Amino acid sequence: MTQKILVVDDERLIVDSVKYGLQKEGYAIVAAYDGEQAIALAQQENPDLVLLDIQLPKKDGWAVCRSIRASSRVPIIMLTARGEETDKVLGLELGADDYLVKPFSMRELLARVRAALRRVTEYVEPSPQSITIGDVVLDAKSHRVTCRDQVLELTRKEYDLLEALMTQAGQVVKRNDLIDRVWQTDWVGDTRTLDVHIRWLREKIEKDPGKPRYIQTVRGVGYRFLSAAESEKK
Repeated sequence: MTQKILVVDDERLIVDSVKYGLQKEGYAIVAAYDGEQAIALAQQENPDLVLLDIQLPKKDGWAVCRSIRASSRVPIIMLTARGEETDKVLGLELGADDYLVKPFSMRELLARVRAALRRVTEYVEPSPQSITIGDVVLDAKSHRVTCRDQVLELTRKEYDLLEALMTQAGQVVKRNDLIDRVWQTDWVGDTRTLDVHIRWLREKIEKDPGKPRYIQTVRGVGYRFLSAAESEKK
């Protein structure tokens, strides 16, 4: 089945160039040139992936990303002329899966697109199990996490990252191993994305994110989740 990509950019030359390159690879392309049109097409066309520029007329890329994320987990790659870290982090916080700074090569764009789509198609539902450590309960069957009896609203990557840590509770999980498991081995983005997601998880799980109890940093190596035995001692 042909995978459909929604390309959103107000510069028609960029849209035409990206469209040409992606169609050569066998993807079906839908194009939008402003934020309102992008939101409408995302709902109507149900794309497999969205390439989203930030600086758009009518509604900017941040607003479009937020709107899409309210009802869909479709992979979103932000396309931006801005290279500042704050812009990248904001995109991730709003639910984007990756970002690409203009100008970019078609080769790099294709690598990002393939990686994002592969992460979706290769995802396998974990075997039913429940992990309870202290106040945190992860139910793999329902993909639900509760903490202090409150259901947490987690993105897919936040859930995958938490599952990776909790299934190896008490052990140090190396940074590269986490990236390989959550973002796959062909990840070509900034490795600081992992640290951003760890921070988000701490804000949702820890009573004091500044002094984390559950998700611990092992400097120069990776992260470890508090073991069940350790949680019972406190």
